[in-house]
Amino acid sequence: MEKIITPRPMTHDLFVSFAHAFGVKLKQIFIYKFEDGIFSSELTFADEERTVVLDARTSDAISLAMRTNAPIFTTKSILDETGFLMEEVGEASDDAGSEPDGDSALGKADETGFNHEPKLEQYTVEELERTLKKLIEAENYEQAAKVSDVLKRKRGE
Repeated sequence: MEKIITPRPMTHDLFVSFAHAFGVKLKQIFIYKFEDGIFSSELTFADEERTVVLDARTSDAISLAMRTNAPIFTTKSILDETGFLMEEVGEASDDAGSEPDGDSALGKADETGFNHEPKLEQYTVEELERTLKKLIEAENYEQAAKVSDVLKRKRGE
């Protein structure tokens, strides 16, 4: 939550990097049940060929969603039972509460409108090279320059 980058990947960061390396994206999490004080959640992952839904601890699901900007859904009954209203302090910004616009990381949202890529600094050199190639092929030179800068830092250039 505090965007602290640790010297070595935490478990959730490792999981996100692993999924990314194999072309799997976290599409969403769904908190579907609250019973006896325990939330139950599902993670929906997808690649180009299939979609897989896995059961998960809600704390793990939220940690992964926060690292990938994946949307988090639940039911009205769960919100009615467990939710609370937060008091707004000061004026809200124009984009408060809006969906992620995909301007982080590679700067492009996928077909769902969400960016599910980990931060560029978390990419391996090989992943950065592949990403750079794709961005150049797509003539997205502004984002390619950003990837190139990270790649140079990783290589120590």
